[in-house]
Amino acid sequence: MNNSLQAVHVIGGGLAGSEAAWQLAQAGVPVVLHEMRPERSTDAHKTDGLAELVCSNSFRSDDAEHNAVGLVHAEMRRLGSLIMRCGDAHQVPAGGALAVDRDGFSDAVTQALTAHPLITLERGEVAVPADDWDSVIIATGPLTSPDLAATIGKLTGEESLAFFDAIAPIVHRDSIDMDQAWFQSRYDKAGPGGSGADYINCPMTREQYDAFIDALLAGDKTVFHEWEAATPYFNGCLPVEVMAERGRETLRHGPMKPFGLTNPHQPEVKAYAVVQLRQDNKLGTLYNMVGFQTKLKHGEQVRVFRTIPGLQNAEFARLGGLHRNTFLNSPKLLDETLRLKANSRWRFAGQITGCEGYVESAAVGLMVGRFAAAERRGEHLAPPPPTTAHGALIAHITGGHIETIDNGPSSFQPMNINFGLLPPLAVEPDFDRKSKLGRATAKSLAKRSALTRRALADLETWIGAPAQAAAE
Repeated sequence: MNNSLQAVHVIGGGLAGSEAAWQLAQAGVPVVLHEMRPERSTDAHKTDGLAELVCSNSFRSDDAEHNAVGLVHAEMRRLGSLIMRCGDAHQVPAGGALAVDRDGFSDAVTQALTAHPLITLERGEVAVPADDWDSVIIATGPLTSPDLAATIGKLTGEESLAFFDAIAPIVHRDSIDMDQAWFQSRYDKAGPGGSGADYINCPMTREQYDAFIDALLAGDKTVFHEWEAATPYFNGCLPVEVMAERGRETLRHGPMKPFGLTNPHQPEVKAYAVVQLRQDNKLGTLYNMVGFQTKLKHGEQVRVFRTIPGLQNAEFARLGGLHRNTFLNSPKLLDETLRLKANSRWRFAGQITGCEGYVESAAVGLMVGRFAAAERRGEHLAPPPPTTAHGALIAHITGGHIETIDNGPSSFQPMNINFGLLPPLAVEPDFDRKSKLGRATAKSLAKRSALTRRALADLETWIGAPAQAAAE
């Protein structure tokens, strides 16, 4: 590497590690990016590509005015995010969401990183970071290898917390019966690259829904090992059968809600529940079952999911699966720039810190890359203010949870970005009290708009503030 600065080592080539490496290199800091695949794979990955999307292909809402995830998108674009650049370049229709062609997206990230003159990609597992690596970013995500996890555990003295994350099935588009299903986005909402008719919808009567719930509850499921039995799920990615176990109506008020949809085949009949499928690749040949993460065994998935009207002849390109996620007790272990308090040479980024979601993981990776770059240049970069989405995520990771009492177990849990993580407005914004949307909705939208305006303004101020010289 033709650079006077010593390299920063980034372990993990997922979304967070890829973004961290990019931010470092763009700041003029050499990077060695370590990725163990293909020498050692995981239960969830299928390729050796960087930033492989192992679950959904959606980055969720792209509405930067009324949605907190859309706000993260806007902030990341302003901060020169590689993940957002490649996501925008490889988007597929998905209503109000930003969804991507997963292969094209991963290929673009891989090409950008391997072509950068300041980035060296090294394949192979890192179980123990070398002693002479004076700056290390660990971005190994929820699937951290057992050997590296053991190293982290020995250094921190803390047991990693864990939960399960599940993968939804993918269906071949031409095997879906469009005489029963139809294209429509909920409330006909159009998003980036979309038309307002971007989801395939499969309707159910009450009788069909009840039979489906019975089949889910009775279906043969993955048997867990003893150490897995007490591991909690993350509520944002529950398997469908776990949701069904929580109440027969849970699914039809969650991923199978029928609201905002009209079946053109029978417009006079209101569906009791609806299963939605979202485009999964740019060609439009694959669709994933939205919210249908599952721990059903593969044979049971085929049997049960083919009872859904429109999917009776479904051919599955990928069936659902389940893997274990781990994350740190970050508020106790990490400082405000995500450095490990027990070893300031190490920083952590992505889901292992306790953020949830593709976008959030990449956003934390972006910030950690910037923190490490500033440190390498002999500067100190303060975190963005908590009024921004990036600042709110870091604030949550480093102490935004509810403290326990009497030395009980940590209450820290993974969190997606949401407006509840941002400080409240000093003054409630005005809103149209005569809005056709209703006062409550109009008030909520006005509040969200005000929060996003404040966030983007405060981010601009933070971007323009010079970094401080590091304390001696």
